[in-house]
Amino acid sequence: MTDAAPTPSRPYKIPRSVLVVIHTADWHVLLIERADHPGYWQSVTGSLDREDEAPSDAAAREVFEETGIDASLHRLVDWRCSNVYDIYPEWLWRYAPGVSRNTEHVLGLDTGGIVPVRLSPREHISFQWLPWREAAQRCFSPSNAEAILKLPEKSPRG
Repeated sequence: MTDAAPTPSRPYKIPRSVLVVIHTADWHVLLIERADHPGYWQSVTGSLDREDEAPSDAAAREVFEETGIDASLHRLVDWRCSNVYDIYPEWLWRYAPGVSRNTEHVLGLDTGGIVPVRLSPREHISFQWLPWREAAQRCFSPSNAEAILKLPEKSPRG
């Protein structure tokens, strides 16, 4: 993602996105810090690139772009829940005029254990693996925190 205005070669963002809770089998959660807003910690997020892109495909793409983690080597699960929220005012310019709400599809990626992370430096400046409750408290986004708190329900320990 870039902060350049939409152009014919890079149109407005689609108001459908993914939120991917990357976690270990013992519920440590990967959080990444936004480069454009230091102090904003979150899970992997990103908009669908095309109207017909499946959320699972967008999730795998965004996970790789933002963390270097290959989702195909792990267990990616569509949690079959979504959030609809008002787009933060500072990011409205990325969307077509009149678009103010986004639908966010929530998925989980179980990596088994802590895996190496390679951040995209233009998007994120730091990462940390935290116990799930602590990770939820650290998130700036209420929907992200809520998703992390669903981890015991969506990915029970084996």
